Amino acid sequence: MQQPTTATQKTVAFYTLGCKLNYSETSAIGRIFEENGFKKVEFSQAADVYIINTCSVTDNAEKKCRKIVREALNISPQAYIAIIGCYAQLKPQEIAEIPGVDAVLGAAEKFNLVNLIGSFEKSATPKIFASDIKSVVDFEPAYSFGDRTRTFLKVQDGCDYSCAFCTIPLARGSSRSSSIQKIVAQAQQIAAQGSKEIVLTGVNIGDFGLDSSGKRTHGSFLELIQALDAEVSGIERFRISSIEPNLLTEEIIAFVAKSQKFVPHFHIPLQSGSADVLKNMRRRYKTELYKERVAAIKKIMPHCCIGVDVIVGFPTESHEHFLETYQFLNELDVSYLHVFTYSERPNTHALSLSPVVPPQERNQRSKMLHILSEKKRRHFYTQHLQQNHTVLFEHETHQNNVMHGFTDNYIKVKAKYDPLLVGELKQIQLLDIDTDGLVNIAEASLVLA
Repeated sequence: MQQPTTATQKTVAFYTLGCKLNYSETSAIGRIFEENGFKKVEFSQAADVYIINTCSVTDNAEKKCRKIVREALNISPQAYIAIIGCYAQLKPQEIAEIPGVDAVLGAAEKFNLVNLIGSFEKSATPKIFASDIKSVVDFEPAYSFGDRTRTFLKVQDGCDYSCAFCTIPLARGSSRSSSIQKIVAQAQQIAAQGSKEIVLTGVNIGDFGLDSSGKRTHGSFLELIQALDAEVSGIERFRISSIEPNLLTEEIIAFVAKSQKFVPHFHIPLQSGSADVLKNMRRRYKTELYKERVAAIKKIMPHCCIGVDVIVGFPTESHEHFLETYQFLNELDVSYLHVFTYSERPNTHALSLSPVVPPQERNQRSKMLHILSEKKRRHFYTQHLQQNHTVLFEHETHQNNVMHGFTDNYIKVKAKYDPLLVGELKQIQLLDIDTDGLVNIAEASLVLA
């Protein structure tokens, strides 16, 4: 068992659960700690303070939080432990009762963590700082840096939608954005630090443009990506993380198709291929519109990668409804699926719906879609074999002398580890698909610029 450093400089470690938005905010909060004299260390190292950034979307939030708290205390038994993030906003009292937790901070407080907690001295009773979500109106800028090759840049936060299964509006508040000018300035700062790819992230980024008062004063998402494309030098790639189909306009698709910086990759949530289930989910589009968006993309960008979010086992989803979803996805020209098994969330409309799908049936449907996803991904990869693509190699710990990277259209490749390739863009030839589903590349092609 390690012990915390005896140096006067305090150390802090972070653990992040959930989405790219959480990673951007963890990184931003980490920089605040460093500006206040802390030394940032890996979570596996002994630290004086551990910050755990939680998620409420995936299942077992409490179980995961407890496990990470225990792990931190195993490494450093006297450490101060603070919990932030969506789960912290939704269930602050529940988290405060977890043994070892010293502080819980909600959405309005997490960026002010250093000032609110002060000396980070443990006390008998955990501190709770969690305002009502209606008081969360400011947009807090954030971007990740140094943790991964790609930089996640937060451009929007919160959501004004009321999907039946979702707690994000309760955890993050209403939709709000920064200004285009401020986001462009951040992107220029990121470029100056050497990053080559920026992923635009948020809760509902297609709804970009709302200020803290709810007025659309910051322009549109199309205007944002046009400004980033025109005004930011040094960034080789911009990637759109996820965008609702009803907000993915033909103008956005056309712009990405002609852009030299925005890559041919869209992640478009579907959630269900059944019209009945979509209606019960309170989604703002129909399957016909989704199909039209996919067709529009593929018409002008046949090589474009399209990812899909889908939920199985939502209340009212009969076996026939699920087969509708399966068939819809099977016939759709998409590249991979992110499959979520529905789980009940407090204070959501879905709890009032019936019939409820048994957990065993939910899991079975999930397995079927995971298999379909692998078939879709392999088919998409196969279409690009023997072609040349530019790969950005990841800054990650290598195992078995292997490193990974992604093409512009999000094909994951592997190559023999070479430290000179880390964080570099190289044009390569896609050779074949390995048993693990990754694309091998010709070693000779790595010399291509």
